[in-house]
Amino acid sequence: MPNYWKISGVPHKGWRLIDVEDIREDGQSEYETDYESCMMCGHDKIRYVHIVSHDEYGEEFRVGCNCAEKMTGDYVNPELRERELRNRVNRRSAWNRKVWRENEKGSLILNYIGHKITIYHPKNSSQYKIVINNRFGEKLFDDTHSAKLAAFKGVEYLKEKGDW
Repeated sequence: MPNYWKISGVPHKGWRLIDVEDIREDGQSEYETDYESCMMCGHDKIRYVHIVSHDEYGEEFRVGCNCAEKMTGDYVNPELRERELRNRVNRRSAWNRKVWRENEKGSLILNYIGHKITIYHPKNSSQYKIVINNRFGEKLFDDTHSAKLAAFKGVEYLKEKGDW
């Protein structure tokens, strides 16, 4: 991959941070991950990809944190956004290790930071639904693993909204 820092015609400053992505999928190991290369400097094995755009350049770049900082001129937010994403990934990993108890009705229960999360079978269904603090979810899930992951996403959403 070329080093765009050394190529004229590619802006080096004035980029905007659009997003930060974790390219590792749920449950994927380090060895199964298809890491990316930084489109600006060519550095290999980027897991947390910063997507930046420039008004005078027609293509978004997928870069590492250091290049994102230099390109945007922002030495706070790219690292902050990556750290938030890393922390979320760590929380999700810890979530997957939590031990759920089964009640007398066969529902799975998790008490999490003073909140009750339940995964249950609706009547006449082989699928699962979620309840978080007496808030009933609408979606159906084929297995408990999918329901637990959705419960994690629901908890994260409620925390962001300040309803947690």
